[in-house]
Amino acid sequence: MLETSARLLALLSLLQSRPDWPGPELAERLGVSTRTIRNDIDRLRGLGYPVDAARGPAGAYRLGAGAKLPPLLLDDEEAVAVAIGLRAGTGISGIRESSGRALAKLEQVLPHRLRRQVTAIHESTSKAPENNGENVEDPEVDAAVLTQIASAIRDREWFRFDYETEPEAPADGPPSATSAASGRGLVEPYRLVSWRRRWYLVGRDPRSAAWSAYRADWITPRPPTRRVFTPVPLPGLDYTSFVLRDVASTGWKVHARITVFAPAEEVLARINATVGVVESVDENRCVLVTGGDSLEIIAVYIGMLGLDFEVTDPPDLVAHLAALGERYLRAVGGKQRGHA
Repeated sequence: MLETSARLLALLSLLQSRPDWPGPELAERLGVSTRTIRNDIDRLRGLGYPVDAARGPAGAYRLGAGAKLPPLLLDDEEAVAVAIGLRAGTGISGIRESSGRALAKLEQVLPHRLRRQVTAIHESTSKAPENNGENVEDPEVDAAVLTQIASAIRDREWFRFDYETEPEAPADGPPSATSAASGRGLVEPYRLVSWRRRWYLVGRDPRSAAWSAYRADWITPRPPTRRVFTPVPLPGLDYTSFVLRDVASTGWKVHARITVFAPAEEVLARINATVGVVESVDENRCVLVTGGDSLEIIAVYIGMLGLDFEVTDPPDLVAHLAALGERYLRAVGGKQRGHA
């Protein structure tokens, strides 16, 4: 027979594995009497685990959602963080099924108020395609910040916050994902977008009607405004593309506008969505708005297009491509001389 502590853990695991368990079946599984099961259920309740019981011939025990999480399990912030992580994990190859089972068990015992927080973040978030080949530093975002943003999105309330950019970020220019000046902001919050291991809030200024994207790890929420707004559709209705465009135009260390001598559709078919934004000029030309953390990265991206192009800005990129072109010509010329 199992010791009391081990038996309680086994009992708790059984209760989490399916919705209802008749007392006699639990007793048989654990090798004890139904009286012991009743006593163990009382012990679990004393520890804070919400166990419901239905009396009668068809009676059964069920692990329910309580007013608080059980002690020695997870506190509120940990429970929300784990649930968010499991929801993200369900989209990862190889662990989708196990993540789904774990999430179902956790959400079964989450109190209603915490389930609303997890659901708000899940329903308020879009995920953009990743560019896994680029080395990007992972910024830390406080889960409580995401929760407050998502709650404001869910409740359609104005969101007021302090915005502190990185020291190297520009202090002027229009608000955007990377160039908004430090200070206080007030927006109608619409969507959270996850991209390149960063989180962005897409919001609309209720005074100027300007749409902007804000780095969530630079946001410090202020007290809720409790002021409800009437949603205004984002032009194009694509929050993910809005963030990609905003970062492509302002978020890189090096920015470039490249004229490509091919239709926009052909360029779009050749690039990763994280590389940049394509603007059609005519049926034979388009402009690729792109950037990167270095001139070398941009040069690689352009070369991988396999299309003719022209670069006039920035001058450093023009000079880098000229030097690179001469190096390639020397390499080809040297090979030809070697075979002469």
